[in-house]
Amino acid sequence: MTQTRKRRNIDMLNGPLAGPIILFALPLALSSMLQQLFNAADTAVVGRFASSQAMAAVGSNSSVINLVVALFVGLSVGTNVVIASLIGRGRKDEIPTAVHTAVVVALISGVLLLFVGISIARPMLTLMNTPEDVLDLAVLYLRIYFLGMPFIMLYNFGAAILRSKGDSTRPVYALICGGVLNVLLNLLLVIVFHLHVIGVASATVTSNMVSSFLVMWFLLHEEDEFRLNSKNLQIHRGYLMQMIRIGLPAGLQGVVFSLSNTVIQSGVNSFGSSASAGSAAALNFEIIAYYIVNSFNQATVTFTSQNYAAGKYDRVKKVFRLAILFTVIGAGTLDFLFIAGRHFTLSLFTTDPEVFKYAVIRFTHILAFQWMVSSYEISGSAMRGMGYSMTPTVITIFGTCVFRIFWVLTLFPRHRDFGFLLYVYPASWLITGFMVLLAYFLVCRKAMPERALEREERQE
Repeated sequence: MTQTRKRRNIDMLNGPLAGPIILFALPLALSSMLQQLFNAADTAVVGRFASSQAMAAVGSNSSVINLVVALFVGLSVGTNVVIASLIGRGRKDEIPTAVHTAVVVALISGVLLLFVGISIARPMLTLMNTPEDVLDLAVLYLRIYFLGMPFIMLYNFGAAILRSKGDSTRPVYALICGGVLNVLLNLLLVIVFHLHVIGVASATVTSNMVSSFLVMWFLLHEEDEFRLNSKNLQIHRGYLMQMIRIGLPAGLQGVVFSLSNTVIQSGVNSFGSSASAGSAAALNFEIIAYYIVNSFNQATVTFTSQNYAAGKYDRVKKVFRLAILFTVIGAGTLDFLFIAGRHFTLSLFTTDPEVFKYAVIRFTHILAFQWMVSSYEISGSAMRGMGYSMTPTVITIFGTCVFRIFWVLTLFPRHRDFGFLLYVYPASWLITGFMVLLAYFLVCRKAMPERALEREERQE
């Protein structure tokens, strides 16, 4: 059993970095892509077997969901950094306290999000100019979806705990099990029982429950300091504050980022339900490609945290370089393949010519440039791994979020074209990438010598 545990946990502090980074990131990327494919089944099933309105109702909710949950998902990033840093410093006896604090925070966050999400569903969707023929279905889907928030939070925090020690494979197993169940329930509830939006929402909640239960089961059966014990569930103020210090800026960035996307979605909705449905179909492929970036984000945070805490600064810099390289190649290749095969892939979602037209426009205006996201995502994750979480947050808020809102509210009304609206994404990626990369190099110059000096003083 001990040998099995060692094989699952990647050594981030010693030996080559390229292979371990790929081994850590690849399961994350594949699991997230599979999960997105499972989630895309919600859109595809209602698009093919229900109506374009039902498809738009399901797809138009993603920006609202991301807006509401982003803050608390950001806290799970703080969990990863805190525990990975304890590993890097060799303070393993303190890990159980941090683990139990994280699980309690997850439970509280999930229950809070359940009530908040249900209460703001209709006001938020109305504010986003959701088409009238879609609004009631969209509200219904969103309210059912938020019933599963406690399970989503438990999964996110539980997965962050496992990843902090180099185990990125078992969260994959949990996602796959939940995702397969999601697809099967979609087909059963929509095609057989004709439940449409209720069916896909219920299937999603059930799949999230299964993934969450599996991750908690893994933690309950750990044999080392990561083992979860219900009797020890309590919040340690010190670790909570550390998680908030690292995770809150990441969460705030996600909130403002999602807010800007919500504003853009309102612009998409202004073109009608066909545009909403087409955008929802194309968005699935953007998210799949983004998961390449996100997987190396997680790797960057975890590898950087452990090595920075251990004072291995050359490895910290090498992690950044490798993550950027792997992300640009991986995401760029996947984006190209999606664009090349767009007519086949989009036909899986809809046969409506109008919906198809809008989906193709989104493909050609966004996917071709999406690899640029790696510039600010990886550099931001590297800074968070070193404890500088607020710096990338502030820059990203202005470079991406404020700029996008300005584009939609000021420039878009003068050029009411669907393609022009979507160009806000590559424009914001270019601006934000330049600024966050510059900040990363400045932080490295400041942080590395300071930490080296501290280390020398302690040795003396």
